[in-house]
Amino acid sequence: MPAANKRALIVIDLQNDYFADGKFPLWRAEETLGKVESAIAGARAQGVPVIVIQHIADAGKGLAPFFNAGTTGVDVHPRILAAAPEATWVTKSFADSFLNTSLEEELVRLGVDELLICGMMTQNCVTHTAISRSAEKYKITVLGDCCTTVSEMIHKIALNALSARVPVADAVALLGQ
Repeated sequence: MPAANKRALIVIDLQNDYFADGKFPLWRAEETLGKVESAIAGARAQGVPVIVIQHIADAGKGLAPFFNAGTTGVDVHPRILAAAPEATWVTKSFADSFLNTSLEEELVRLGVDELLICGMMTQNCVTHTAISRSAEKYKITVLGDCCTTVSEMIHKIALNALSARVPVADAVALLGQ
């Protein structure tokens, strides 16, 4: 009998700039935050490690519209910090959470072979991470109810396009809560 997959929950870019007082508020950001908190609780209850991804704009490219180092907008939302205090942290400066980051090394260290991916923005960082060439060796599922972007329409278009390559599921089905 084959061994069960070892999962990790990947939480991408739940950062202050995407919320109401930030530089680029997203559609249903607060609702998504609550669903991600529940997914983190479910993961922790199952012993699934949580990896928090934080995007920091590359200062070498000049001032970015948001996620600039040293601003409160770049900080991970405090409710994510409270929900996952023991999470592994990875910082990135590209949409793909694997590109020029320590994510692969952390997954190897944790012995992970299955990724449950959620976060902000659906059509950008979530999809680029899920279909990254570096992600091909993992069983990938995107938690569609734990993602958001600039509008409902773009969110749905992105999930539909992504579903041709990787499964899209609800967090409750996989993590409970």
